[in-house]
Amino acid sequence: MTAVAAATGQQSPTTTFEYRKRGRWLDHWDPDNTEFWESGGAKTARKNLLFSVFAENLGFSVWVIWGTVVTSMGAAGFDFLAGLGKGNPTAVSNALLLTSTPTLVGAALRIPYTFAIPRFGGRAFTVFSAGMLLAPTLGLAYFVNQPGTPMWVFMVLAALAGVGGGNFSSSMANINFFFPEGKKGAALGINAAGGNLGVAQTQLVLPLVITLGTHIMAKDPAGYRFGITLSVLVWVPFILAAAFGALRYMDSISTAKSDGRSYRLALTNRHTWVMAILYIGTFGSFIGFSFAFPTLIKANFPDLAKIGWITTLGNLAFLGALVGSFSRPFGGWVSDKVGGARITLYVFGGMAVSVALIMAALQIKSFPLYLIAFLLLFVLTGVGNGSTYRMIPTIFSAESKKYAAEHGLDLTESAASAKRQAGAAIGVIGAVGASGGWLLQQALRLSNTHYHSMAPAFWAYAGAFLVMAGVTWWFYLRSSFAIQRVPSLAYANV
Repeated sequence: MTAVAAATGQQSPTTTFEYRKRGRWLDHWDPDNTEFWESGGAKTARKNLLFSVFAENLGFSVWVIWGTVVTSMGAAGFDFLAGLGKGNPTAVSNALLLTSTPTLVGAALRIPYTFAIPRFGGRAFTVFSAGMLLAPTLGLAYFVNQPGTPMWVFMVLAALAGVGGGNFSSSMANINFFFPEGKKGAALGINAAGGNLGVAQTQLVLPLVITLGTHIMAKDPAGYRFGITLSVLVWVPFILAAAFGALRYMDSISTAKSDGRSYRLALTNRHTWVMAILYIGTFGSFIGFSFAFPTLIKANFPDLAKIGWITTLGNLAFLGALVGSFSRPFGGWVSDKVGGARITLYVFGGMAVSVALIMAALQIKSFPLYLIAFLLLFVLTGVGNGSTYRMIPTIFSAESKKYAAEHGLDLTESAASAKRQAGAAIGVIGAVGASGGWLLQQALRLSNTHYHSMAPAFWAYAGAFLVMAGVTWWFYLRSSFAIQRVPSLAYANV
């Protein structure tokens, strides 16, 4: 049936691509059928991808708001962040606590948000998840204009911002159902990159709007509060547009069902947890440093703020998330050529070197070296995000083939089961990986609190990256593993 016929509900002699009368539910969806795909399925899938990217992008934008806002709240008159630009240990610790809270909540929400798509439908849940972004934005806009507001209120608002992090899983789960197997990789890559770019755009736009607000009013606490209010409210029209767009144009697939058995199998498979640890090192580092980068720059190089608003702190911090977002698809592409495990091994080694360069930059107080070293670290986290995601389906496919061969099972059914388990594992791995951003920021905070220096935390990261490199080699590159335990891994570009 053509797309026009689908929209009008007319019948076709070849297929049944139609909506229910209410709710824009698609009762029949078969993207792997070439005729179905070419006669309207592709157009519908791309339309849903477009609005999904828009909503997810805003989710990341709201999720990371606190990473930038905290750098101006001390100047806005909030004593618990006073002295942040002078390296006040208490202010730095409070700032990291506020920036890490959304990370933790967003990570925790990723699993229930994944299951929400089969239960409520992609259209309805996208409307809900986009609408939820109004709570942390409007709440912050109100309470930031109450100078006596205690820190715990802002902690609650920071936790509410975590709903933006959960949007990633619901968006990815939804788009996964719309595309055929041969096109899922590109679609999910676009969806993920579009979301990650929300981090960069927030860190670019917010400091400019805050600075604009202080120029309109005055460079005093009231002016900074006005600037923060503007920087938060600027997202509200876009949030409303995303919710309306999802309601008006997106669809839900009635055959998109959760697979509880695949989740149970994935949870009992040790590779799910090995890959979760590796993803803590890649995505956990990307999101953790993205949240913390504005605070780290301001705490370590306070004189930079005096240069002017063209090079404000946030406009420099956004570069990290930007290069990390754009390098993610490259990581997947190069892993197809060289092998995911090999690229992941190189990534962790490079990340350890980057940390050493960061520490050298702090030792000689060189901001150019500091920025270059951090950008290198962000690029490597993006590449690592792509390479680790590339490893997951290959690992499960290789194990299923080995198990099927040993037990005389049908290879086709085993391959289908492997895809379902890999999909379930990706949800779990994504949630655990995101929690790594919280762990990273807590390590920075505790190191700053107890040692009045973040150096111990950074050196601990370097050690952890080297351990993760060793884990990658031990499980996925050793000849004994690749040849004896999972033979196809040696030839499947893991």
